[in-house]
Amino acid sequence: MKPEMLLYVGDALSKYGFPDGHPFSTDRQGAFWTEAKRLGLDARVRMGAPRSATWEELLRFHDDAHLRWVETCSNRGYGYIDSGDTPAFPGAFEAAACIVGTALEGLRCIMADEARRTFQPVGGMHHSRRDRAAGFCVFNDIGVVIDTLRAIYGVKRVAYVDIDVHHGDGVFYSYESDPDLIVVDIHEDGNYLYPGTGHGHETGKGNAEGSKLNVAMAPGSYDREFFAAWELAEDHLRRHAPQFIIMQAGADGLAGDPLAHLCYTSAVHAHATRRLLDLARQFTGGRIMVFGGGGYELGNIASAWTAVLNEMTAP
Repeated sequence: MKPEMLLYVGDALSKYGFPDGHPFSTDRQGAFWTEAKRLGLDARVRMGAPRSATWEELLRFHDDAHLRWVETCSNRGYGYIDSGDTPAFPGAFEAAACIVGTALEGLRCIMADEARRTFQPVGGMHHSRRDRAAGFCVFNDIGVVIDTLRAIYGVKRVAYVDIDVHHGDGVFYSYESDPDLIVVDIHEDGNYLYPGTGHGHETGKGNAEGSKLNVAMAPGSYDREFFAAWELAEDHLRRHAPQFIIMQAGADGLAGDPLAHLCYTSAVHAHATRRLLDLARQFTGGRIMVFGGGGYELGNIASAWTAVLNEMTAP
């Protein structure tokens, strides 16, 4: 029987990264894939082929002015796409569009019943807004997937679960008033860390109040604090019975990440993935997409994402 999951890695995806010692480097995918092969996990997956998103597909989430600005910055090849975190480089538009297109290809395979789940380590660009880049994120692949689920596939109630150390503000605020986008975001307290958002009182606006759960972790939190937070997360997800699950599995909460202050081990990623797979079997027919997200210490990236892949490919 063919594996139920698809893994997306490849040269086209590895081109997304920034020059001159930037923390979001182009060797992150390689660190993960080298370790995955060392552990023999490559033998347990079916590989998917990356592709680029079209302009029309990007417009499902982003506005036209943003696409044109990114295109200009990409052609120019220097300066910043945002206010100072996300440098332009030659081919930035194409690299970012490949992340989105690959996510859409994974989604197509799931909705065509060619796979039950997908993992895209280079993905999960959760800071980009509809009208601008932010926080190393040029295009928001998750937002495009969510809007494609609604517009093309008629899937209304989607759960977005984000364990990246940084709050997924680009997703959260884009759907803050959407009662059918169920959010669980467990992140380091925004009083200490970029982007400074995701406070516990932010639970959604208007008809969406109560559909969002932000859990802000104190700097120095360990696995045990995450596991306690996860109980709240799982209760929230069960209460809302999603039709599709998206996970952002940022590795930057592990101890030693240079941009954050949490002290997780990869057991956090294994636990969250395992429990979400179980919830997917109960509520979504097994349909779940996982994205790598952040992480700026290569050993941590390898450890966290192979823990995710191990759970996703377990017999």
